[in-house]
Amino acid sequence: MAESNSYQTPANSAPEAKGQPGLPLSRWESGTAPSIPTVDDQDNHSDTGSAIDGMSTVTSTTSLRSSIYEHVEENGRTYHRFRQGKYVLPNDEQEQERLDIQHALFNFALGRLHLSPIGPKPQNVLDIATGTGNWAIDFAEQYPSAQVLGTDLSAIQPLHVPPNCRFEIDDAEDDWIFNEQFDYIHGRALLSCFKDPKSVFQKAYNSLTPGGYFEMQDMVWPFQYMGDPPTESALYKWMQTINEGAIQLGRPWNNVPHYKRWFEELGFQDVVEKKYYFPLNAWAKGKFYKEMSVYAQTDLLNGLEGLSLKVLGAMGWTPEQVKAYLPAVRDDVKNTKTHCYAPVLVVYGRKPVGQA
Repeated sequence: MAESNSYQTPANSAPEAKGQPGLPLSRWESGTAPSIPTVDDQDNHSDTGSAIDGMSTVTSTTSLRSSIYEHVEENGRTYHRFRQGKYVLPNDEQEQERLDIQHALFNFALGRLHLSPIGPKPQNVLDIATGTGNWAIDFAEQYPSAQVLGTDLSAIQPLHVPPNCRFEIDDAEDDWIFNEQFDYIHGRALLSCFKDPKSVFQKAYNSLTPGGYFEMQDMVWPFQYMGDPPTESALYKWMQTINEGAIQLGRPWNNVPHYKRWFEELGFQDVVEKKYYFPLNAWAKGKFYKEMSVYAQTDLLNGLEGLSLKVLGAMGWTPEQVKAYLPAVRDDVKNTKTHCYAPVLVVYGRKPVGQA
């Protein structure tokens, strides 16, 4: 079996979570949400510095790609051919490496693959919009009892996976016609994926076994600032324009704050929402946030072009205009005087026992 791309946590991390060997408890998983980061007044970094001592730009192994499905090339990037045009981000090697970094970021920040109290022996598990499949592979290795299915528009998952893990090309916005029901369904970083996220959540509810859990882990868009936002900065203007372009494309990115309410309206019980904070550079106080910022910044910088080409294109920008504007955005992301962070919400709920 090929090596998974799981992130190995430092040896001095918190104790392992019960029932989840190999993944430590986050230092805030004592029942309360983490506190919002504070600005490091003792910051000695240059205005454009990002890494801290002992940390460097994150690199990761690129997944083997299936040759079964062709891809569409546009502006030097490749995109999914199945349901062509639905998803705005590319699926090429650069994007796959970003997804691997994103997986490491969430693992570092949360300290575990999931927050739902699913028990030690889940059976049937679904990971929607699985991307490179890292989460599904890690989950399958962590829970040998589970049969894990990952679905995505792109065939970019590894060819060699644990025997209890498989991948299928599928569109989560289509009707769900799986042969089995699931006792746990997971989705992560899907804010840009769906026209109507609530309708996808309804499909998840319908596909759960009674008592099963559905969990979403997602970033709130646009990102936020400590204090007044620098409205004249390139980063701020880029986020606002991306927001407008996503709405114009019919797939708004600003739905994440509604997730908890939608879970409750759909009938999920024991709905829990936890909030996390991903600083985009080393402005935040404390080693933990500084280390996290390396992953968060690398994730965003590696994705800027892919995020922008399609969405700003919908606003009439040419690829040349997009690429000419992005260096100023990158400078803002790296500038430790820019106190920007990505709020992250983890929402999970349980399908009532007795519901078909």
